[in-house]
Amino acid sequence: MDIIKNRIEELRRLLNEYNHQYYVLNAPTVSDKEFDLLLKELEALEATRPDLADPLSPSCRVGSDLTKGFTQVKHIYPMLSLANTYSVGEVDDFVQRVKREIVNEECVLVGEMKFDGTSISLIYEDGRLVRAVTRGDGEKGDDVTANVKTIRSIPLQLQGEGWPRHFEIRGEIVLPWKAFDRLNAERAYNEEPLFANPRNAASGTLKLLNPKEVSRRGLDAYFYYLLGEDLPCGTHFDNMTEARKWGFKVSDAMTRLRTIDDVDRYINYWDTARKELPVATDGLVFKVDNLRQQLNLGYTAKSPRWAIAYKFQAERALTKLRFVSFEVGRSGVVTPVANLEPVLLSGTIVKRASLHNADIIRSLDIHDHDMVYVEKGGEIIPKITGVDTAQRETGAAEIQFVAHCPACGTPLVRIDGEAAIVCPNKNACPPQIKGRIEHFVGRRMMNIDGVGEEMVNDLCDKGYLKNCADLYDLTADQIKSLYVKGDKIADKILGSIASSKAVPYERVLFALSIPYVGETGAKKIARASGDIDRLMAMTEPELMAIEDVGPNIARSTIDFFADEGNRTIVERLRAAGLTMACAAAPEAPTSDRLQGKSIIISGTFSHHSRDEYKALIELHGGKNVGSISKKTDMVLAGENMGPAKLEKAKSLNIPIIDEATFLNMIGE
Repeated sequence: MDIIKNRIEELRRLLNEYNHQYYVLNAPTVSDKEFDLLLKELEALEATRPDLADPLSPSCRVGSDLTKGFTQVKHIYPMLSLANTYSVGEVDDFVQRVKREIVNEECVLVGEMKFDGTSISLIYEDGRLVRAVTRGDGEKGDDVTANVKTIRSIPLQLQGEGWPRHFEIRGEIVLPWKAFDRLNAERAYNEEPLFANPRNAASGTLKLLNPKEVSRRGLDAYFYYLLGEDLPCGTHFDNMTEARKWGFKVSDAMTRLRTIDDVDRYINYWDTARKELPVATDGLVFKVDNLRQQLNLGYTAKSPRWAIAYKFQAERALTKLRFVSFEVGRSGVVTPVANLEPVLLSGTIVKRASLHNADIIRSLDIHDHDMVYVEKGGEIIPKITGVDTAQRETGAAEIQFVAHCPACGTPLVRIDGEAAIVCPNKNACPPQIKGRIEHFVGRRMMNIDGVGEEMVNDLCDKGYLKNCADLYDLTADQIKSLYVKGDKIADKILGSIASSKAVPYERVLFALSIPYVGETGAKKIARASGDIDRLMAMTEPELMAIEDVGPNIARSTIDFFADEGNRTIVERLRAAGLTMACAAAPEAPTSDRLQGKSIIISGTFSHHSRDEYKALIELHGGKNVGSISKKTDMVLAGENMGPAKLEKAKSLNIPIIDEATFLNMIGE
């Protein structure tokens, strides 16, 4: 039995899986440190067994974040990763090595922050931004120029003078803590999965297909390296100082360091001071300052030999698990929550940490009253990362996920293909009813002022509210009966309820708590459907033809309106006077050139956006569809059409037309 070979194969499998989760799915399941330790183990084992060399090994590549929805662009200079370490001693060894290799002249280093975001490369010509490309696989990345232009800290036209005619600058797209907290608060309110950290949120935001949504989220950017044939200075520090004058955000933490003692002091200082920064950081980077010295030191296959990244240890604490509670959300999902002995972590007292689902509980092997490790580090959301089994109480029982709803006693069910376990008793489970009403009255939904969590609880407990439509039957006497100063409260609430009848259709749709339909999705569905009656009659393919509406949203929308109870609520809301149609009537068709044609759009286009092409199809009598079938009449294909769609269209002999042909067909 070849033990080394088996371990190499297992490490390659694990690292490929983790790479995919991190770079493609933007949903990492292991910490950076765990990943780095596995990668180092693989590199060490491969060095002992050259006969097992594989050019596709994770040790020979930079993880990919390519997305089919964007045009791929080849980097002028490869975007390599940095060698990294968690050891101050290894940083000192790096400093000694480069100083030994640079003979007869001083070797100065530059220390700077390692921001925890997503890498970006910007190309400027004649002082104007012409292209923004993600790191991708290091050789080529996605062109995200339209999204990057929405980031207000990135200069579109440079300031000052002295920049090269053509240059590239690299940096990190980040989501500041304040914007991250706001975004996660929105997602929590909508019962959408929370982003684990600002890095995931920044990466996911940059790859959205809607630049307006990107702009709304509040991305920022810091820059740390200048490349080109005609740079203004011969040192990295001076080049970045010039870049700052041109309008780029360059961290004030960038400092020249001349000795190992300088480097160690820099590490010690920022290990604490970084916690006061407005953005997430996960380490420091040390670079040789002189560009000629960088060139002489050269590169390994994967990283420059003139730079190293030092990563901070994630902050964690050991505390006792008091008990696990199970909480029911408005969509019925049951979430286990670890209730902990209070512990100070990253400046805040942590008492609770989500355990997410039954699979996480099982993987952690948590028992009653275990001593558990809680981490924040780059994570704003506390999470349990392990158990100190040496301190486990004798005979302690495993934590088991509940089989029945903790609120109403209904047997729980697991959604096929998902980790979520839900209570199916949607119409009689108190937390679900109250949660949907709280959502309905929210500011971005119906904006019914004066009705918060406490009042919803009181009104439901009294039997005055059983669903959101009951709000419009509330009387002043019912409200007055609950409160000492009921007269003023009743007037305020009834006035706000009356005002909510003017809320536009798209917000009414969002307020209904259709599973998976968030604020942006509700807007798109509202505009595409025009009114509630059309929406309730739409088929799954018709719904999937709407931008960003996938199978889950389409199916949950159909299921929602198939429920007689939900349709009754809609009719009661309509009778109460709520807006159930878009203000502007759909534009009349301009021709029948595409009459009866079912058309699917795929790829990216030059003359119009995908939304504009969908509108043109409808204006000329055609119908947008979301998936290819025998009933599809043609495919409008742009650049980078999805290979699966292309193959299916060819197998069904469906005509594939390009942009110019389509425009000619409609007479444009």
